[in-house]
Amino acid sequence: MRVVSNAPAWLTARPIAHRGLHDRAAGIPENTLAAARAAIAGGYAIECDVQRSADGEAMVFHDEALGRLTGAVALVAETRADALRSLTVAGSPETIPTLSDTLAAIAGRVPLVIEIKSRFTGDLRLTERVAEIVRLYDGPVAVKSFDPELIQAFAALAPDVPRGIVGETAQDDPAYALMSEGLRRSLSDLLHLGASRPDFLSWRVDDLPCAATFLCRHLGRMPVMTWTVRNPDQRRRADEHADQMVFEGFRP
Repeated sequence: MRVVSNAPAWLTARPIAHRGLHDRAAGIPENTLAAARAAIAGGYAIECDVQRSADGEAMVFHDEALGRLTGAVALVAETRADALRSLTVAGSPETIPTLSDTLAAIAGRVPLVIEIKSRFTGDLRLTERVAEIVRLYDGPVAVKSFDPELIQAFAALAPDVPRGIVGETAQDDPAYALMSEGLRRSLSDLLHLGASRPDFLSWRVDDLPCAATFLCRHLGRMPVMTWTVRNPDQRRRADEHADQMVFEGFRP
């Protein structure tokens, strides 16, 4: 099945600040409203992560567990949204925002790319909540996920919102250890493209160049963004083999 990209021009127009333009040493933690405001001030697009709270809200937070950034001994999925919103992040005054909080703070001033986190269990509740929220948003927004099932479902839930697949060629993260070999191959070789039909790819920079992104970019005319660019060598790879970068630790 031929995959046709409907990626908007804004997706590749501005470098994308990874989890916002965060600087923990300066009291601006990742995925907070302060990080979003800093990105807006710098004229950068923003990437953020969402996890589902115990009561079904889309929370802007990367980790499944709260410990690294809040010190709380709990999982996001086991904690209600009101309790999550009261937790301060990384010793700063910033708290964990909902996706709605983040969209209200951005208010269409820069693009936002939302990564929907997944455990590859077929649970679509977070995807449905994200779709419900972004359907009402007027600004430039896109979604992406490592999980092609979520992206396929999102196409029916919010067909006008651009959607992408996050991927990597060398699946060396411990999280992959629980996946079947068939699923891992499907993810790394993009064997799901006929079903997931993404508008763009978001690929790990250290895996570039690779066949999957080359073919999608040059034959499928599908934009490739790359993550996470932190040093000059990675920026060179991004410039040569991708159309966009998700960056952190410097200002392009």
